[in-house]
Order: sequence, then structure tokens, then C-alpha cells
Amino acid sequence: MKQPARSNVAAGTGAAPRRSMAVCALIGAAVMAAADEIVFHQILGWHHFYDRSTTSAGLLSDGLLHTAELLALVAGFFLYADLRRRKALARTHAWAGFFLGMGIFQLFDGIVDHKLLRVHQIRYGVDVTPYDWAWNVGALILLLIGAALAVQAGRRSGAGTSS
Repeated sequence: MKQPARSNVAAGTGAAPRRSMAVCALIGAAVMAAADEIVFHQILGWHHFYDRSTTSAGLLSDGLLHTAELLALVAGFFLYADLRRRKALARTHAWAGFFLGMGIFQLFDGIVDHKLLRVHQIRYGVDVTPYDWAWNVGALILLLIGAALAVQAGRRSGAGTSS
């Protein structure tokens, strides 16, 4: 006998907590990518997404990052609008996802892009240690806020109230 698919809707509510968290994590990652790209790549000019080649390659990589962040933002907002339309948005889960998405993007960028792949550094010509610490501690703060909100949201939905 075929079992029904597990629902992403909290019992007794129209809310979809996991979907709310995932959709807003996508939006959070896109917002953080946009902030990084606008502030550090364009305004300050500290680096490009890919700095291991020519300036033209760096600008192309920035354009591709900008395209990806915009596509993620647009897709995220369409999914968010769908949650709202279906009255399935779990607000506290959504906020948790938003902060988790921002923190995951920033930590991934700080560890994988900066240190493991070395596609770019935050800044050149200076000691990057304080920048790395600030970048990764900032990511951890965002992740802690998201985790705290996720725990709070889980307690609320576990108590039978909508979040």
C-alpha cells in the first residue's frame, strides 16, 4: 500500500514551516550575495568573485554572480508570494531561514571561496586576518540568530500555535 507523502504543513494550521524556512533561506543567501557584490566588488572595489585571472575575467565573474543572485532573489520572492497566497507562511520559520541563508552564504564565501578555493580574498595588499575574522564571525552571528529563531519557531509550532 502506497503511503501518503509527508506534509510540510504544521498540524492544525495552514502553515508550511519547512518550506517557509527554505524559501527564506534562498532569499537570505541572495540578499547576502547582493550585499557582498555591491559593497565589496563594486563600491569598495576590493575584489572580484574570481581574482585569479585578468580584470576582464573578474568582471565577468562578478556579472555571473550578480545574475545568479538576482535569479535566486526573483525565484525566492515568487515562492514567498506563493506561500503568502496559500496562507502557508510560517513567519518565525521564515525569519529563521532568512538569517540562516545569509549566514550560510557568508560562511561558505569566507571558508570555501576565500581559504579553500582561493578564488579571491576580501582585500589585497593588507593583512587579511582581521578581515577574515570579521567576515566569518559575522557569518556565525547570522547563523546563531537563525538557529535561535529556528528553535523558537520549533517550540511555537510544537506547542500547537502558529508562528
